Amino acid sequence: MMTATFAFLDTGRKPGRWNIDFDVRRAEMLERGECLPTVRVYGWDPWCISLGRNQHPEDIDTEACRKDGIDIVTRPTGGRAILHAQEVTYSVVMPAEDRGIMEVYRHISAALIDGLQELAGDLTWSKTRPDFTRLYREPGGISCFASSARYEIEFDGRKLVGSAQRRIGDVVLQHGSILLDDAHLQLTRYLRIDDDTRDLVRRDLEAHTITLREILGRAVSPKEVHACLFKGFSRAWNVELVEEVLNETAVSQREV
Repeated sequence: MMTATFAFLDTGRKPGRWNIDFDVRRAEMLERGECLPTVRVYGWDPWCISLGRNQHPEDIDTEACRKDGIDIVTRPTGGRAILHAQEVTYSVVMPAEDRGIMEVYRHISAALIDGLQELAGDLTWSKTRPDFTRLYREPGGISCFASSARYEIEFDGRKLVGSAQRRIGDVVLQHGSILLDDAHLQLTRYLRIDDDTRDLVRRDLEAHTITLREILGRAVSPKEVHACLFKGFSRAWNVELVEEVLNETAVSQREV
């Protein structure tokens, strides 16, 4: 059996709009046969709040974000608000090959767990699916990390990785946040809610999320996580990952 080939791309820390547009563009390129299926790792500079594509922008205090230099973007995927700060973000662009949404989530989560277990053992995926219609009506439902969807990755029952998915033609785009430290909790500062609700949402996030720093008792660098993901996707999927160097000139020309 021939081993499939994927590109592995580290694009560094970029502004929010750049990151979102790059993922969509890469999926469109794969749909046209112009690139390899891709695993990408990246960060955000400046920090950025991304909203799910069906979420109301009014949930966010845009003036507070402006004062603190926080970007705001809307993702092409579903889910709720995330403050992208102390994290490694991954994205996967690959053919759907007639697989359903949950099957793809499971497939990608298996690779993430395979890699991340080199750092943090005893990772599992959630086996339940929340009632999102009810959850999104609750105060804590503003945040994507308020609960775990099926096949999202947990440690000791708390969420370490939050992910979202979209189909572009016959191509899957899935991206997600791997929490390095606890800056994601600062999302509550930028929500348009009263102080009592803000405290409730903060406590809810603290109860439902965990970071690699908390698991390991030390700081974890993005490069450590990148190396683990490279191994995990290679092993779990039995694919060849080819490191691709970002062509900034080509990207800039496509943006014009």
